[in-house]
Amino acid sequence: MDSIINSSQAKAYAKTAYTRSASRTDPLLADALTKVSPEAQKKTRAKSQEFEAMFLNSMFSQMTTGLKGEGPFGDTTGTGVWRSMLTDEYSKSFAKAGGVGISNDVFRTLILQQANRAG
Repeated sequence: MDSIINSSQAKAYAKTAYTRSASRTDPLLADALTKVSPEAQKKTRAKSQEFEAMFLNSMFSQMTTGLKGEGPFGDTTGTGVWRSMLTDEYSKSFAKAGGVGISNDVFRTLILQQANRAG
C-alpha cells in the first residue's frame, strides 16, 4: 500500500519536476544574452511569440476545418469568418500565456544567432 501514490502526491511530484527543469540554466543562452541589447531581446521575444501564435493558428484552423456551424450562426459565410477570428485570438492568447514551448526554442535560436553576429 505504501507504493500507491494518490493524486495530490502525483501533482506535487509533477510540480517539482517542472520546477527543476524550468530552473535549469542554459550557459550558451546566458552568455549570448550578455552580447545582445535588451531592446533586441525584447523584440526577439515578441517575434518568437508571434511565430508560435502563427503556428497555433494554423493548428487550430486545421482542427476546426470540418466543423459545421450550429446554433445562432448556422452554417453561413459569417460563421467561417467568425471562426477564423476566434482561432486567431485563441492562438495569440495561448502564445502569450506560454504556448506549447515553441517560442522559447525560437527565442533561444535567434538570440544565439544574434550573439554570433555581434561577437
